[in-house]
Amino acid sequence: MSAFLLSANRAALRMRWGTSVHPVSMKPLRWYSTEIERKPLFDKILIANRGEIACRIMRTAKKLGIKTVAVFSDADRNALHVKMADESYNIGPAASAESYLKIDKIIEVARKSGAQAIHPGYGFLSENAAFADRLAKENITFIGPPGHAMTAMGSKSESKFIMQAAKVPVVPGYHGANQDDAFLRAEAEKIGYPVLIKAVKGGGGKGMRIVERPEDFDLMLESSRREAMKSFSDDKVLVEKYLVTPRHVEVQVFADTLGNAVYLFERDCSVQRRHQKILEEAPAPGLSEELRRDLGEKAVAAAKAVNYVGAGTVEFIMDNTDQKFYFMEMNTRLQVEHPITEMITNTDLVQWQLEVAAGNRLPKLQDELKMDGWSFEARIYAENPSNNFLPDVGPLLHVRTPEASESVRLETGFVQGDEISVHYDPMIAKLVVHGENRTAALRILRKALSEYEVVGLNTNIEFLKTLASHPAFIAGEVETGFIKKYEDTMFKPAPPLDPAAVAQASLSLVLRDLEASKQAAILAKDGASPFTALPGLRLNQTSEQQLAFKLEDQDVKVGVEFNHDGTFNVRVQTPNKVTLFEKVMAKLAGESSIISEIENHRCKTSVVLEGDQVHVFSEDGKVTLDIPQPKYLTVGKEEKAGSLRTPMPCKISQVMCKPGDKVIKGQALVILEAMKMEHIIKSPIDGVVSDVFFNIGDMVAENKSLIAFKETEENKA
Repeated sequence: MSAFLLSANRAALRMRWGTSVHPVSMKPLRWYSTEIERKPLFDKILIANRGEIACRIMRTAKKLGIKTVAVFSDADRNALHVKMADESYNIGPAASAESYLKIDKIIEVARKSGAQAIHPGYGFLSENAAFADRLAKENITFIGPPGHAMTAMGSKSESKFIMQAAKVPVVPGYHGANQDDAFLRAEAEKIGYPVLIKAVKGGGGKGMRIVERPEDFDLMLESSRREAMKSFSDDKVLVEKYLVTPRHVEVQVFADTLGNAVYLFERDCSVQRRHQKILEEAPAPGLSEELRRDLGEKAVAAAKAVNYVGAGTVEFIMDNTDQKFYFMEMNTRLQVEHPITEMITNTDLVQWQLEVAAGNRLPKLQDELKMDGWSFEARIYAENPSNNFLPDVGPLLHVRTPEASESVRLETGFVQGDEISVHYDPMIAKLVVHGENRTAALRILRKALSEYEVVGLNTNIEFLKTLASHPAFIAGEVETGFIKKYEDTMFKPAPPLDPAAVAQASLSLVLRDLEASKQAAILAKDGASPFTALPGLRLNQTSEQQLAFKLEDQDVKVGVEFNHDGTFNVRVQTPNKVTLFEKVMAKLAGESSIISEIENHRCKTSVVLEGDQVHVFSEDGKVTLDIPQPKYLTVGKEEKAGSLRTPMPCKISQVMCKPGDKVIKGQALVILEAMKMEHIIKSPIDGVVSDVFFNIGDMVAENKSLIAFKETEENKA
């Protein structure tokens, strides 16, 4: 009898008797076997989420023959997850507090639709213990852990005490009630410098101070308490060992209601910006099998300590210098990065969630779980890495993704034509790859990223390509400060403009104009005219078309000459160089592609025209060229002197000044809200406000003037 049968709940066992014949003596044999009685899965589930995770859950549900119910806000009426669902319901305005976070509305839809269970995805209500408890009272299955487990793991201090009792290592430190200055100073001496002072009710880095030397402790303690009181109305702190080169290593755990719990190995999520992950991998590089097993067993012990059920992630912080690891927190839900675990374990963790929620045994136990190869997940965000990764919003005017295969997987909730909204997280998609080892998986990732094209807003795709090609990352030298440590090479200047890319952009525009002229003539019943059939033909001379572009402050001029044999000569002139391409062959290959042969190199290139910009996706990456507008179109659009602009599309949360107010440099004037983050706009000068252009609640596009100041000698443009 297998090990899991010995530990399984007896109520779930079923005895089966039978007879057979002995292969040698031919005497009849009486036998019995013991098997798990498998409970049926749900007929219909509601997904209380949106975007890529809602679509991800629906794919597994459809595979299993389970009907799906979507909920959507006014902003998501035409979203992909709504189109994928078997039925869908509007639950309110765009703001998540009035829609996706409304427990009563979610339950009302579940009742109305006949959904037997609710999957919360991640974010929103996924770690809301009150929601889980409410569903239990309503006799609706919550596809997630019980409320008591969420509550136990929700407190930084309480969860650490639970882990210590379960013999799970925690960061050395003091987490008790004694807040006497001298006592805390003595505890810091015991821990050893550097130490980290953290607000007990902290979050987002508030009330957090790194203390390098004993003589700085009192000053930093006072500062931490002051900020904690302002932010959380509570100045209690804890003191912990500060790890200089930490890694973020997390373990995927799963438990059922029958007493089984397993770990599905670990993920490294060290590469982060703004304390958020952007590139994860599984397994973690550089770990011995002994350390990997120790991490997994400690994670399972953490789950068992709170009688956990379902999918969870136990997060550890690991010191890169000695590879000692310490419990950080437990995420009581399915993680964003779960696909990389699926790729290396050949599992479907959403199916596991459905099985466990239905009361069934885990599909695999620990001795059945094996690692296969390596996997990376790159999060594709609408953001501007060169502007401190500020999020962006806008339409996805052009999207071309890598082709899906056994080694390339794309998780997204958006398609071309959709819009990234200011109301929600700016993640567009997750690009997941798998290879036989880390080197192979990285190679596949770099190729897939080079095939990913987006036009309409800023993305981090080019930054991810740089990251995946960085020598230190290739060597596996990851840590949470990786981007900061290598920012000089991560944010290097753009490479010199490739004249071939400019030539392709120019030929694409010229050929489109010719095609448009031809179609217009055909509609005008003039298709047989030689001026229509041979638009580039000139008697006794060649025809030439002039184009002008701008790349930042650089003027680019292009001459496209039509040859009689159907080829083109293209002359690209920049301030420092003139390049001539002769006998270029080119033809359109769809709405946004051109096939060209330049100097014996034949390639297919995406060229996308967007307003007064043209985007070229060349081998070296994306190049965006501005098309200068005639002066008569820009008259009256000059910016007022000393004005402040929006750094991103946003909503106005607070306006703290009015025309005529005297302000000082650094004074907060406006608070913006975008992608669940607040951004404070401060005055750049001492001056007098002349105009306030927007009000509280207004939605404002990027690069719009918010505040203008009266013109003085100091701020004259």
